[in-house]
Amino acid sequence: MQTEQGLFVILIFIIYKGVSILLEIGELLKNEREKAGVSLSEAANDIHLKDVILENIESGNIGCFKDIAELKEYLTNYAKYLGLESQDILDKFNEYMFEYTSRIPMKEIEKKLTLLNKEKDVERVVSPYTKPGKKYPKKTYYLLYGVSILVIIVIIIWSILQILSSRM
Repeated sequence: MQTEQGLFVILIFIIYKGVSILLEIGELLKNEREKAGVSLSEAANDIHLKDVILENIESGNIGCFKDIAELKEYLTNYAKYLGLESQDILDKFNEYMFEYTSRIPMKEIEKKLTLLNKEKDVERVVSPYTKPGKKYPKKTYYLLYGVSILVIIVIIIWSILQILSSRM
């Protein structure tokens, strides 16, 4: 019981630390924007983003972004726009992402992957030389071979008849 409470406290601390990093990044960007005397909508207009995107970045709400790479690009562009060192912002963000992803137990990841693989047929990238072909029943192959042989026999007989008829 004691260790479970200890783990819970550590988990809360890690979550708080990660959230505080995001809030710190958002506050830094917001303060710089306000220091420059630029409104949120002006900044969004200047860097061709929607107001809500910058608002979410400044509030540290990354849950509304589907693509982390896209969020990193937003952060980089926003930091450059505000005259900040974009690499420092990205380093802080990467620190948060490392803290966040390193908390996920491997067994939980494996369980999710197993469920995903069961739910939908995963397309795998394979070499065209090793790509498994579509399997047809043996009856289909036998039928195709039979028809092919029959066509060849008919052509041979027709050719022989043509040759014989031209000699007469």
